[in-house]
Amino acid sequence: MRKETLSWNDVEALLEHLLPQLKDDFDSMLIVTRGGIIPGGLIAEALNITSILTAAVNFPAEMHNPSAKLLSWPQFLQFPDDALIHGRRILIVDDVWGSGRTITAVKNRVTVGGGVPLLCVLHFNPARNLFKPAAPDYYAATTDAFIIYPWELRGASDMTTGWSGQG
Repeated sequence: MRKETLSWNDVEALLEHLLPQLKDDFDSMLIVTRGGIIPGGLIAEALNITSILTAAVNFPAEMHNPSAKLLSWPQFLQFPDDALIHGRRILIVDDVWGSGRTITAVKNRVTVGGGVPLLCVLHFNPARNLFKPAAPDYYAATTDAFIIYPWELRGASDMTTGWSGQG
């Protein structure tokens, strides 16, 4: 898979393209850890969103059986109480929509909790998307590459697990 390494200037350009799309009124932002932490923080600051929640999702079967990658169920390590999302428009932010499994799991959980999810990523990879025709509501760019953001430790995930985690 082709890799693309971004600079902070590249991220700034992505945000300049993304922010004008976010004209809707959001009640809260739900940042998907870990990839969404920095883009979510930058978007929250730019849009003056003060109600910020987090969701941490794991796919535990993948750790024990890599061939079961697409069959594993999400495990929510952290998720806001339904009272914080019910009846609210929730902007869900992650760095990339690769397969779409993580952000779709979060979206579905928000829907079950009575919230209205709106999905936002920096990069959307339509070729890897497992949920066609679903796509993010807002994204800055499409890609077919493995994206390395400037806040990531280059090679750290490959050295420890052999898995990139873009999903």
